[in-house]
Amino acid sequence: MAEVAEKTGKNTIIHVTGLTKSYGEVLAVDNISFQVNPGEIFGFLGPNGAGKTTTINVLTGLARLDSGTIQIGGIDCTHNPKAAQHLIGIVPDESNLYPELTGFENLCFCAALYGMRKAERQTRARELMDTFGLSNAADRKFADYSKGMKRKLTFAAGIIHQPPILFLDEPTTGIDVASARQVRQIISGLQSKGTTVFLTTHYIEEAERLCERIAFIVNGRIVRIARTADLLQPVRGKNILILSTLNVAGNLSEEMPLFFPQHQFQFTSGQIRVESQEVVNVAPLMRFLDERGVQVTEARRHLPSLEDVFVQVTGIEAGLMKKEKEKPGVGGNQ
Repeated sequence: MAEVAEKTGKNTIIHVTGLTKSYGEVLAVDNISFQVNPGEIFGFLGPNGAGKTTTINVLTGLARLDSGTIQIGGIDCTHNPKAAQHLIGIVPDESNLYPELTGFENLCFCAALYGMRKAERQTRARELMDTFGLSNAADRKFADYSKGMKRKLTFAAGIIHQPPILFLDEPTTGIDVASARQVRQIISGLQSKGTTVFLTTHYIEEAERLCERIAFIVNGRIVRIARTADLLQPVRGKNILILSTLNVAGNLSEEMPLFFPQHQFQFTSGQIRVESQEVVNVAPLMRFLDERGVQVTEARRHLPSLEDVFVQVTGIEAGLMKKEKEKPGVGGNQ
């Protein structure tokens, strides 16, 4: 699949050209190029092993690129990956905080690393503990935090110094619905104040909800970059009906398009997907299937979304992304 890039403004805050990174014989990131505009939320969407975390690690100086160029905030970071460290905040996919320190102590320690004075870092730490609903756990050791609490404190540590550029790797993975909603609200709030956000995710709904522009990345290559609104444009106005079946009789994949030429059909195990520019009338379809001995257990209308675009462009079923997230990748969750 050829890489497709979208034109962006001249004053890009992150500018990457030809980035390539291998781990031994495994090519994790394959000659990708993209730009991020100031103040936008830009997303990398793809399955485990696609190259998402590797890209963030290279951009934030945690891994060295093999070839290509990187500019962050107008600073050339190609040969000096730490050159723009003062401009960025990082929220990794796994916590990098200290289990023996309390939540409050962890935040103060991170603030000290950025040169914040004691009074300033304590005030900022308390503020963030309150923002993330962790004030009651400020004096508890990080090791005793729940997974969701650890995720939120890790996020707080990444923004303690109020960076103008924020890198988020799978920001809501493994946390409960309420915490995920809170994190998304905080991300949107940061962007409204001018923060540039680069995030990776395998949650299609999250990318659609948060990102102004999205890059689909598969097997280390970017296969599509566009504004979210432009990605959704081709599916707007489509009518989709999902029929769940217990059995399939006859050669439905050949018969149904002949009897219903105004519709498009996709057949998978236990499911028939019907697409049309017109409203799909359920009754004729049900009669047709009943006459052929096909038992339909459910018929539901489906609102077209970014998931449909992602599946169409990449050929990857969205459900597989969540399963693959649990598999180990080369060099961590790529």
